[in-house]
Amino acid sequence: MSRGVWIRFFLVLGLLVGCLALAINVKPNLGLDLKGGAQFVFQAEGTDQTPANAENVDKTLQVLRGRVDALGVAESTLVRQGQDRILVELPGVTSDKQAQDAEERIGTTAKLTVHEVIATAQPDAKPTKKGNEILPSDQGDSLEIGPTVIQGDEITGASAVQRDQSVEWVVAIDFNGKGGDTWADITGKAACNPSGDPKRRIAIVLDGEVISSPEVNTSVGCDVGIRGGSTDITGNFSPTDAKDLAALIEGGSLPLELKAISDRLVGPSLGAAAIDASIEAGIIGIVLTGLFIIFVYRLVGFAATIALASYALLAYAMLVGLGSTLTLPGLAGFVLAIGMAIDANVLVFERAREEYVAYPSAGLRRALAVGFNKAWSAIIDSNVTTLLAAGLLFFLGSGPIKGFGVTLTIGVVASMVSALIIARVLCDLAVANKPVATHPAVSGLSHLGRVRTWLDRKNPQLVKRRNTWLSISAAALVLAVTGIATQGLQLGVEFTGGRQLDYSVSNKISVDQAREAVATAGFPEAVVQTADTGDTAFTVRTSTISNDEEQKIEAELAKVGGDVTKIDDQTIGSSLGKELRNNALIAFGVAFLAQLLYLAVRFKWTFGVASVLAMVHDVVLVVGLFAWLHKPIDGIFLAAAMTIVGLSVNDTVVVFDRIRERWWASKPEDDFNEVANKAAVETIPRTVNTGLGAMFILAALAVLGGDSLQDFAIALLVGLVVGTFSSVFVATPLLTYLQPRYPMSRVKKEKVQRAPEDSGAVV
Repeated sequence: MSRGVWIRFFLVLGLLVGCLALAINVKPNLGLDLKGGAQFVFQAEGTDQTPANAENVDKTLQVLRGRVDALGVAESTLVRQGQDRILVELPGVTSDKQAQDAEERIGTTAKLTVHEVIATAQPDAKPTKKGNEILPSDQGDSLEIGPTVIQGDEITGASAVQRDQSVEWVVAIDFNGKGGDTWADITGKAACNPSGDPKRRIAIVLDGEVISSPEVNTSVGCDVGIRGGSTDITGNFSPTDAKDLAALIEGGSLPLELKAISDRLVGPSLGAAAIDASIEAGIIGIVLTGLFIIFVYRLVGFAATIALASYALLAYAMLVGLGSTLTLPGLAGFVLAIGMAIDANVLVFERAREEYVAYPSAGLRRALAVGFNKAWSAIIDSNVTTLLAAGLLFFLGSGPIKGFGVTLTIGVVASMVSALIIARVLCDLAVANKPVATHPAVSGLSHLGRVRTWLDRKNPQLVKRRNTWLSISAAALVLAVTGIATQGLQLGVEFTGGRQLDYSVSNKISVDQAREAVATAGFPEAVVQTADTGDTAFTVRTSTISNDEEQKIEAELAKVGGDVTKIDDQTIGSSLGKELRNNALIAFGVAFLAQLLYLAVRFKWTFGVASVLAMVHDVVLVVGLFAWLHKPIDGIFLAAAMTIVGLSVNDTVVVFDRIRERWWASKPEDDFNEVANKAAVETIPRTVNTGLGAMFILAALAVLGGDSLQDFAIALLVGLVVGTFSSVFVATPLLTYLQPRYPMSRVKKEKVQRAPEDSGAVV
């Protein structure tokens, strides 16, 4: 066994030990569904010019959402109540002191303006010109400042940073086009004055207080100014002060003033029983997946199963290290990703089997190395397309869309490290010994496998029946669209808004008992939480219901809780409001285009079109099924839909990578349809083995995960089956129809990437 293998092994061991230490010592940020948090209700107060109507309150809500994001609070809930109230729920805020601090920082009206400095002045002096003001500055003197030249809404962003490894914290500010032009003008004008002259300073005022009045740097030219649309505020900030100031500036001015009228701590929206059942389902699914992989791939399968455990540790360590918020859908996504992380190993093992059968005398280690090298292209392409989607969801989305982008990115990176580094080291160790070399059947790489052997013998002509497959898909699409059109979509409260009811009961009951009562009343999808008074007060959030339906909830609660008193009854807006939904659609659209462009560059544009059409086909079928079954389209389904997109592209890219490889190696007389058919058949064992591994986990979640995850698991199960079908029976036939009109050259235009054999002034 080579020294290099052992060196890589100890490096991997060191990485895992570091991740374990991080996982043990850093507590995760748990979401509202797992831990609860603080709940605030703000009353919007309007003026004659800006009335507190629904439209203006919604604008204020969007500013608040940006302010909450700037505070680093993810997966929060912000909804409008009635016409002029805003409900804010922050996960992880579990003490009165934390709640008070959060309330002050969120509700503070931050009016930021920028002014030219006219001169220094005495504090009690009168301004020399109408419109000017005299204010005390951050430097201890008083300044006469001119009228506002830049408004807060001309500032597009602010963040606390350290420049060039400096220990000093600054607040970096970005302007929009108009603000950037004005900033260049006033700094250019100020730069024409000598150093030390008050007119060389710029006053930045927050809520009537000069928070910074820096002098324009001497490197700035007269009448040139600071261009580029950005600047830094300096002022000996502590990290906390810089972050707080950046958060207020980032939030900008609120369209309406807010008055806090209620604050309390609320319990998790999911009960302990549901959480425990989901964790149990995840463990059972992972164990079954590991046993299946070991059964199919024997010794290297055992090594890959150990790598799966390392994936879970890596992903969790990355999550807590980045300070991301962990929610139950996020947990389910990680559990699913554990099943899908085996995909890269399955690709490698299938390739290694082909190599060993072709050249058995070369040995297992060489077959494994060639397997990693040949699978490298498909692994990279499939993961890069997923990372592109995740990155765009993060940068273009907001709220849960942004959070899912973070979770997806962590999962993909962790799975690549697990499959391409950790699994490779463990597999090298497994096959690099004489007993295994002399008994290659133990390795699991000495034969093609029963499924592949049967397919090679039968040689099914899948592409010749492409009209049949596409007709079946077209019929399924018609059925799905008919369901959407005739049955409609049962949008959840996140999309439609609804009603929030606060109750108190005379007897102490658990939140699980309260949930069961609300479900018995006919509302199993309602969100039920404990209020800060403990086991006798509950909040119920449901879709729009009638007074008679509300009476049913009260009656069922009375059966378990005694006398019921309704404390509050409010209509609420959608937490996934119009702007958030538009952002989500934009993020999806740009993600599709980015994947199309990447596949066009790496393959050909026809490959990208076929892949995206298959992806849309998969999502429409799942949405149509939910329409026919009258299942809710809510935030959890949204996470499932985004996961289905990733699964669909991943499957299709693997098939297309084999088609491209076979086409480049084909002879001039070979027909593209025959090449595509052979490539599609060769990928079926990988598809079957990967799909079954993921299905074990999803089936366990569907059966044992409780109401909170059953719909999520069902959506993903259907998406997995449909995505697996569409890769071979939709995307590949579409590609064969495009090839004659827009042929892909047999000349290899680029070298396929292969894995290595070893792996204080304004500035």
